[in-house]
Amino acid sequence: MSKREDNKKNTAREKNATDEMKSVSVQDPEAFARNIALAMENAGKAAAAWLRPREEHPENYVGETPEIVKETVNTIMSVRQHFLSDPVRAVDMQTRLMSSMLDVWSRNVSRLAGQNIEPEPEIQRDKRFAGEDWSNNPFYAFLRDSYFALDQWTRSLVEDMEEMDATEKQRAEFFLGQVMNALSPSNFPLTNPTVMREMVESNGENLARGMKMLAEDVERGGGEIRLRQVDARPFKVGDNIAVTPGKVVARNRLCEILQYEPTTKNVLKRPLVIVPPWINKFYILDLNKKKSFISWAVSQGHTVFVISWVNPDERHRNESWGNYARDGIGFALDTVEEITGEDRMNMVGYCVGGTLLSSTLALLAQEGDKRPASATLFTTQVDFEYAGDLKVFATERQVCEIEQELDRKGYLAGDRMANAFNLLRSKELIWPYLVNNYMRGQDPMAFDLLYWNGDQTRMTAANHSFYLRNCYLENNLSAGRMNVDGRTISLSDIKVPIYNLATREDHIAPAKSVHKGCRLFGGPVQLVVSGSGHIAGVVNPPASKKYQYWTNETADFSESYDEWLSGAEEHSGSWWPHWQAWIEDMSDKKVDAREVTGLGGELLGDAPGSYVQMRI
Repeated sequence: MSKREDNKKNTAREKNATDEMKSVSVQDPEAFARNIALAMENAGKAAAAWLRPREEHPENYVGETPEIVKETVNTIMSVRQHFLSDPVRAVDMQTRLMSSMLDVWSRNVSRLAGQNIEPEPEIQRDKRFAGEDWSNNPFYAFLRDSYFALDQWTRSLVEDMEEMDATEKQRAEFFLGQVMNALSPSNFPLTNPTVMREMVESNGENLARGMKMLAEDVERGGGEIRLRQVDARPFKVGDNIAVTPGKVVARNRLCEILQYEPTTKNVLKRPLVIVPPWINKFYILDLNKKKSFISWAVSQGHTVFVISWVNPDERHRNESWGNYARDGIGFALDTVEEITGEDRMNMVGYCVGGTLLSSTLALLAQEGDKRPASATLFTTQVDFEYAGDLKVFATERQVCEIEQELDRKGYLAGDRMANAFNLLRSKELIWPYLVNNYMRGQDPMAFDLLYWNGDQTRMTAANHSFYLRNCYLENNLSAGRMNVDGRTISLSDIKVPIYNLATREDHIAPAKSVHKGCRLFGGPVQLVVSGSGHIAGVVNPPASKKYQYWTNETADFSESYDEWLSGAEEHSGSWWPHWQAWIEDMSDKKVDAREVTGLGGELLGDAPGSYVQMRI
């Protein structure tokens, strides 16, 4: 390069630097000072809202340190102990870290010298660092690259500790992952170029708005941050969500039974009974006309009945797993039989609703009840050995802590379970909202799925304690040790055909876990694996033409999940038509469409009913 060209390049670089300085200069210092003062005032309101319940009821906050903080500290200390126990490995790992940081330094020096240094593919895919400033500004580029080097080193640190057992390693990976997600430079105002730029351009107005939102969210959460992930104002259950026409045909203290109006002249003789999870509300299967599995099933000729669980409070303290089986699923079967006159029904269970359904089917089989003719399980675990990252919350100590809260209140607050689910994907479901809401002062977008996710439900003390201990802690259902309503049940007693749906990217019910559970049933099992995750892999209507699914007709489930998948056939699009064909292969007999009638001829209101409207 000639001296003249070099001078031109340096001049251009200096001009860009000058323009950059101008772009980050506060244009109205008085407005900036005013907004910073307002932000501090709102931060004080948030602190006051946090302190108020602790001052009014200090007995509820004795030993308040969250169990997850204790577990994280204990995990870090355990990793530290393993790390130092092998001096050779410790030196090697420190050398690797130093080498990575030197490589980061070298790349950024080259970037300063004008070389075009592309970030690693993993960095390019990470939405936290999507802004141009993360690459164009040497300071932020160095922060970003240093963070990724440390993150990769931390992951390799745990992977190399072969003396850790699988459970301990899973916990270490999870909790150290949470620490690294929290330490991302994108999470702090001074190290996030987007926040800094907006703070300057708006004269600090973004921080004033953000701290106001924080104060509102702490107040709304009764002393805890109830993180807003969605603009809930455009949505109303029964108005533009959960709108498939139907009626409440029966009700008891635990649930309402909904029946949906037919849209076809003839319907399948066997009614379809859906058991949703009580951890969330049923309308994930009826978000809107385009996404509704319920509406689609009605259009395929099913007479659809759905259980809508009550949102329990202290009055439901003693409602147990057996009560949910008898007075939930059993009540639904009795209702459907009386209304339709049919004694054979197709059943569907989603997530923990599927776990409850499986245990109930085993109970009914033992008692000779043959009304369930088939069962479809959406992302359901019956064996919890490979239960995914939720298992890290199910230690004896953590379950005891939850049971103390259950004993005190009679129920588990909905936000406790929601927080656990959010932590599974904190990089997407927690930190971006903290940044956008409280630093950038932006209202979240209106999104029906996130509205449903925020429509939380409580869990009864007896039922939730039973679930945690019998499934996550002791894995009793898979071992044939679970006792339901006085009977010890076995999944091998279930002889009806099972359609078992897993999703490849599921963090809650991993496909590996669903696959392992297939071998426990006593009848034929059709395993189907859908693309995407716990929700999108299930709520995937054919018209969307998204994702794919896999089947393996030759498998007997004695092989590993990876072996099953390697021999599976991939199909494009939604699995819904494949399920419909499976249903009709068993029985495609049809009858005239059934009029919606209530139990004893009495209708109790329009769908989606009153129980689903109960908010916490």
